[in-house]
Amino acid sequence: MLPVVTNLFQAPTAVAPAEQLISLLQTPHLRLEQIVSHGQPTAAGCWYDQAAAEWVLLVRGTATLQFEAGASLALKAGDCLLLPAHVKHRVECCSEDALWLALHFSEAVASATP
Repeated sequence: MLPVVTNLFQAPTAVAPAEQLISLLQTPHLRLEQIVSHGQPTAAGCWYDQAAAEWVLLVRGTATLQFEAGASLALKAGDCLLLPAHVKHRVECCSEDALWLALHFSEAVASATP
């Protein structure tokens, strides 16, 4: 049996007005998801405060991440960054075509890797 091929650039079958999170791979130690944004920022006053570290890649589009500490980072397609656990952040803005890959993982597992 051949592996299943997934195309990250193929639009999900249902067009939703809200951001779509699609699980691509999950193990007990990590979760890889595709995030399809449609220009939505994180709701005003809301912050992501995640228990796991997150490596994120903006595959397509543009976005600005805002951090609770006051700094903002402008991202373009191809930019990636590591967000340690509990670093409060939000999506300030993003383009209608923003497409992300997000890898959530335990920092203890990452530090044990050579």
